[in-house]
Formats: sequence, C-alpha cells, structure tokens
Amino acid sequence: MKRPERWNALLELLARDGTVDVEEAAVELAVSAATIRRDLDELEQQQMLTRTRGGAVARNLSYDLPLRYKTARHASEKQRIAAAVARMVDPGAIVGLNGGTTTTEVARAISTRAELSGSGGGPAVTIVTNALNIAHELAVRPQVKIVLTGGVARPQSFELMGPLATGVLAEVSLDLAILGVDALDAAQGATAHHEGEASINHLMAGRAARVVVAADSSKLGRRAFARICPLDAVDVLVTDTGAADELVALYTEAGVRVIRA
Repeated sequence: MKRPERWNALLELLARDGTVDVEEAAVELAVSAATIRRDLDELEQQQMLTRTRGGAVARNLSYDLPLRYKTARHASEKQRIAAAVARMVDPGAIVGLNGGTTTTEVARAISTRAELSGSGGGPAVTIVTNALNIAHELAVRPQVKIVLTGGVARPQSFELMGPLATGVLAEVSLDLAILGVDALDAAQGATAHHEGEASINHLMAGRAARVVVAADSSKLGRRAFARICPLDAVDVLVTDTGAADELVALYTEAGVRVIRA
C-alpha cells in the first residue's frame, strides 16, 4: 500500500472511530507499526490529527475528511456520474456548482464537452461556484465564464462560506444547480457534514430553476449533520449503477428522476 493510500485509510479510521491505535492500524493495513507512527507524525504536521501515546485522535468532533484525501474514493463512479451530469448542461446555461470531488469531475466534464466549445467567440457556459479549486481549474478555459463567490475559505473542501458568499448568490439566477452532497436520505433530504457548507448549498439550490444532486451510491440512504434541502427540492439524482433498487424506488416515489451512470 502506497503512502497516500495509507494516509487516506488512516483518516477514514479517524472519521469512523475518532481515534487510531498504532498496533491495530498496523494489522488492518498490513504494514509495520513504525510505518504507522511515521504516517501519523506526518499527518499531525499537516494539522490533520493530534498524536497521542500509542496512536492519534481527531482534532474535533465534526471531523470531516479533507478534499485532497477523497479524490481516489469511487473515482470511476464519479467520472461516469460527471459525464452524465455534463450532458444535462445546455449551451448558454448558467450553472451553479458547489465544492467536492464529484462536482470537480462535473466541472471538468462540462469544460471538455465539444458542444460547449464556445466557437461563437464568447463563453458557452457560465459557472457560478464557491469552490476555489473549480474556479482555479476552469479559469483558463475561454469557453467558460467563471463567477466566484467571495467568502472565507474552508481548507477541508476549498469552499468559500459566510456572508460574502451568500451576498453574491443572493443576486444571481441559475438555470441549474449541481450539488455534491455528503448524504441523501429519503426522509431528511440532502445533507452535509458542515453547517456552513449546507447553508451555501441551500441558497444555491434556491436560486436555480432545476436542482441536480450528483452523488455516488455510498452517499445514498445516509444522513449527515446539516440539511441542504428536502428531497422534494431535488429534481434529478445522478448516481452510479451500485445504487440499491430499494433506495432508488424511494427517490422516484418522491418525484426525483434518478439516473444511474
């Protein structure tokens, strides 16, 4: 197992249990205890955890796995989801995108669509986002007009939050809001781990004519801390083929169109 994979696994353990024991982690990851200790020391230097005697603990109760350590999870599923979502974007559309690994893939898929080449001389699509990484990646694409909200950056997700972000979103109208979520439950709706992100996502959804949730099947049937919007505010769910039939049935019965890519 390579170092990034070990770090990802250790952070997953922290997200699940709140603590990591060196000896137990060494057995679970099939590496030496010395390797685990070095990994934990390096993660502590990045302020990802707090070292303890014999292991480590999460830095706070609302621990959330940072974006840069999520990129390898369900990668192929996210790319298929992104391609399906990108096909829903018409030339000239104004699209809202929040932060996350799935929406980052969506942004890439939109920017490489031949139909959105912007051959007429102007931008073929406008993307309104509060995600620094998405804006940075698409800023060099002449066919994409990027509108970046203000706000205070959250390092875990690269998303801008707070009054400066809401001030921009309150003044725009979107044809489509494409939201990555931490969980989607039939009763609770779309939710996020962080209340600040949920608030921005809620506002983005409210400014859109249509709301699309892009979420791999691991997010379905789950709940996170803060609600983004109820299920009846979601028009389309794009997920992967691993989505369970019984979960899909709950969403379709609620009036959500489900696409399994």
